[in-house]
Amino acid sequence: MTVYPLTGVIRDYAWGSRTAIAELQGRPTPTEGPEAELWLGAHPADPSTVPVGDTPVELTKLIADDPHGQLGADVEERFGPRLPYLMKVLAAGAPLSLQAHPALDYAREAYARQEADPALPRNYTDANHKPEMLVALTPFEALCGFRPPSASAAVIGGLGLPRLAPVVSALETGDLAGAVRLLLSWPAGDRDALIEDVVAAARRQSGDSYRLAIDLAAHYPGDPGVLVALLLNLVRLAPGEAIWMPAGNLHAYLNGLGVELMAASDNVLRGGLTPKRVDVDELLKVLRFEVLDDPLLHGVTEAPGVTAWQVPVPDFAMRRVELTGDRPPVRLTGAGPRIVLGAAGEVQVGEDHGVPVTVGAGDAAYAPANAGPITVAGVGVVFVASVPA
Repeated sequence: MTVYPLTGVIRDYAWGSRTAIAELQGRPTPTEGPEAELWLGAHPADPSTVPVGDTPVELTKLIADDPHGQLGADVEERFGPRLPYLMKVLAAGAPLSLQAHPALDYAREAYARQEADPALPRNYTDANHKPEMLVALTPFEALCGFRPPSASAAVIGGLGLPRLAPVVSALETGDLAGAVRLLLSWPAGDRDALIEDVVAAARRQSGDSYRLAIDLAAHYPGDPGVLVALLLNLVRLAPGEAIWMPAGNLHAYLNGLGVELMAASDNVLRGGLTPKRVDVDELLKVLRFEVLDDPLLHGVTEAPGVTAWQVPVPDFAMRRVELTGDRPPVRLTGAGPRIVLGAAGEVQVGEDHGVPVTVGAGDAAYAPANAGPITVAGVGVVFVASVPA
């Protein structure tokens, strides 16, 4: 067998949904605790497993024992003996923290500096970047990238709070970095009162931004990230729509179920909406203070029922394949390591020879490089993660 059933690991972060992943997989709901992310890949923090005989084997070990066969010569040469991407099902039952991820060169430099000096804050878990994309499975809300500072100045100015005048002034001159620093460095003793005043003022206004501030403050009282969130694009995705978070993009997922694909890293710099530490100086080094005019990542139709998303990094690519039963099976070209995630129906994932793996909603399969081209057949929807040639 060279196409394997793949069993992922569910992480139980507090913001996770108690129903979404279980409903996708057809399990009883609500679950005992939150289920935030289903990890599918070979990240050392929580590697997925495949059956070898009657024994579940971690994907990290499978790759370490035969990197050439599992990854292929091209992927091994470019990335070393590791799977360069991580696929997730993300279920946001509550807003996640505002966050950004470092560029590759900076991640390498910062991680090396941190490892050489134990006195430095432990901001980085590895030396890799973490660009990521998300495709919505349900209606999904997110904050993604800075909107024009003039729009943010109008919203924050509309609160009518005199002590926010320096923030409004910074935004009116286009100084996004200055506005973010002012908010995240707000005196700790005044944060609770500030956000209480923001909520009271927002209740007297109408509009999405003010409703967002009220909702975020209910989850994170006294957190200046409530105001930082108002500097970002509020994005509402329909199922099948996608967003792209490159290095330095400040973003936060608010609610909904989606499929994420990212470089295999866990480097996160937080910028609020969290009880965890926010390193303001380090975050400002990572952020890109550029207006993001169009937060959506637009897909390209490659063939009937096949949508691909192009991203400007070499670590991963994503396709969505919809099989209706009235079209022939879809042959997925390429010989690198692939993960196939079921989103609906029942799909058979197989190579030219051998027994196919049946993938239902919330199930996954892993095809190593030595499987060659694989075919998906049946009736349903799958997402396919791969490494671009």
